[in-house]
Amino acid sequence: MFARAKGAQDGTSNIAELIGLKKFLSKEPTFDLLTEGIDIINSKYVDSGKISNSDLIYGAMKGILGALDDPYSVFMPPEDAKTFKEEVNGKFEGIGAEIGMRDDMLTVISPLKGSPAEKSGLKSGDKILNIDDTETNDLSLDEAVKIIRGPKGTKVVLTIRRKEADDAFEISIIRDTIKIPNIDWEIKGDKVAYVALYHFTEIASDDFAEVANKIINSNAERIVLDLRNNPGGFLEVAVDIAGWFLKEGHIVVTEDHGGKGKNRVYSAHGNAPLKDYPIVILVNKGSASASEILAGALRDHRGIKLVGEKTFGKGSVQELANLSDRSSIKITVAKWLTPNGISIQDNGLIPDIEVDMTQEIFDKEGDLQLNRAIEVVKEL
Repeated sequence: MFARAKGAQDGTSNIAELIGLKKFLSKEPTFDLLTEGIDIINSKYVDSGKISNSDLIYGAMKGILGALDDPYSVFMPPEDAKTFKEEVNGKFEGIGAEIGMRDDMLTVISPLKGSPAEKSGLKSGDKILNIDDTETNDLSLDEAVKIIRGPKGTKVVLTIRRKEADDAFEISIIRDTIKIPNIDWEIKGDKVAYVALYHFTEIASDDFAEVANKIINSNAERIVLDLRNNPGGFLEVAVDIAGWFLKEGHIVVTEDHGGKGKNRVYSAHGNAPLKDYPIVILVNKGSASASEILAGALRDHRGIKLVGEKTFGKGSVQELANLSDRSSIKITVAKWLTPNGISIQDNGLIPDIEVDMTQEIFDKEGDLQLNRAIEVVKEL
């Protein structure tokens, strides 16, 4: 089948031919295969003139990341990378909802407070079946988010399946400029400081510090920390905020790298000025990522009770790697463990006091979860 290697008669071998033979016989493909494929497309594909090498390379990069079967590891071409960086800096155009994958379905983690998504009635746990006329079952998380986002003033129609609804239905949303809110607070009733933390953006540490100092200088004796519908954000911000409640050196979270290097431990820093305040934390299925880290750390170290619903279970760490052409790879590098070694990923946090609340109950009876949290913190 193969010609005798040149020089074989005198007992020598042609190294290049042997390497080629080895590659041919190997069952494992190499990256040379990508070059071969691109060459075939350029020479044979009927519409190759409409496809640039950039399109092919970016498509290959998306496929490589897709092979990881991890919805949070994605390749972003330069324009998408730019949009992502604008979002994490606290401002972008779209509907204002955190989207994730649950049971292989595109799922709303939480709508942001005051966003078009919230105002339109979109809720945590909603399954998105269609985005306009595009079915979502074959879309990656990255592709779906890109379609949902768009210029201010434009409309997107989402087909939704909701647990408590018999049939799927449509929600029409007008996109807007989204400014991610961070925090609100007020004194409720009997000297209870109610703090609603909406997102862990870059400036959330400073915003929380401002509110914390106001609480210290007020007549508040107890705190209800509301992390409901908080989809997370920067890990470092969650660690900073934990330092207001935990003593210096207490573990906030551990990054488990699955054997690819030493696990990284993040610990509280500062003088914990809120450590002596009785606290209750509100969570629901829209509480994810950094919210789960903060809630898990405070419960593990201080026995702080969680009130509400089971959290989303987004407990993986993504690292942003910038590439030479200003594209980026956002890749999962670790999973988060609470101080007691419990994995957040897919498991979520189960509240100590479960209080389910639908929109119908809220409309008829008010915020039962918040009312219960206030009752509990007053007993501490």
